Amino acid sequence: MHTSILIWAAFAVFILLMLALDLGVFHRRAHVVALREALLWSAVWIVLALAFNVGVYFWRGSQTALEFLTGYLIEKSLSVDNIFVFLLLFQYFQVPAQYQHRVLFWGILGALVMRAIFILGGIALIHRFHWVVYVFGAVLIVSGVRMAVQKGKEVHPERNPVLRLLRRFLPVSPTYVGGRFFVKQADRWMATPLLVVLAVVETTDLVFAVDSIPAIFAITLDPFIVYSSNVFAILGLRALYFALAGVMHLFHYLHYGLSAILVFVGFKMWISNVVKIPVVLSLGVVGAILTVSVVLSLLRPAPAAVPANPSSRAEEDG
Repeated sequence: MHTSILIWAAFAVFILLMLALDLGVFHRRAHVVALREALLWSAVWIVLALAFNVGVYFWRGSQTALEFLTGYLIEKSLSVDNIFVFLLLFQYFQVPAQYQHRVLFWGILGALVMRAIFILGGIALIHRFHWVVYVFGAVLIVSGVRMAVQKGKEVHPERNPVLRLLRRFLPVSPTYVGGRFFVKQADRWMATPLLVVLAVVETTDLVFAVDSIPAIFAITLDPFIVYSSNVFAILGLRALYFALAGVMHLFHYLHYGLSAILVFVGFKMWISNVVKIPVVLSLGVVGAILTVSVVLSLLRPAPAAVPANPSSRAEEDG
């Protein structure tokens, strides 16, 4: 069942209206996003996603509503991994706290466009060449295994090819200039470091999309459901970042849960022609994995770094 152009247009208008309200009204002035504000906006986006899911239920039925909810949960959980990287990027570039929301806003706006292209292209490939499903499945399994065995997050922005290209052809001012991406100095326009950060955030999200979008293809190939579940997960990512950035270290088992989800979805794609795993079962598995990883993280906190013994150090110095 194809979604009408009118529905796509109405959805696009709604998203643009929410973004305009976000940046033009509630975040018109650059400020440090407090925990209370971040939690409130996280709740707003979650409630909107669930309300939309209810609308899908009455519009397309329970099966499609389950597909949206499962896709949203997968995308929402995988987007948590983005938070680690955003945190490291902001630390690396020393982005002032009051301008981080602006970077994430425009970064996510660009991500909405890039993911739309990626989704439509991926679905077209699967419909034309069914064997692409196995390629996507392999990508997810490899990504899941790699996520499980990696010891820590390492970000090397200086290796980003887009960053190198930007600095090669565009002069960059030495310091941040408020929340501006461009500034005119000595009768010439220059990019500010904030634009450099935005470019790295955009390309980083594109890399993440290679993992997250094929994961939804295992649930549904309905372009509207795939894109709308992506959109609601991404739009809530900014508020989720400010809400969780300071406590992400508490959930040290979460990346194992995310890796398990990727592997599960990858195998689901591999066996799709032999065994059809019901969407409700997929939803239960994803929910159970996330719950177990979070509960384990809280029950078994990561061991704190043991400080060096001053007396033993004094003995060594003596």
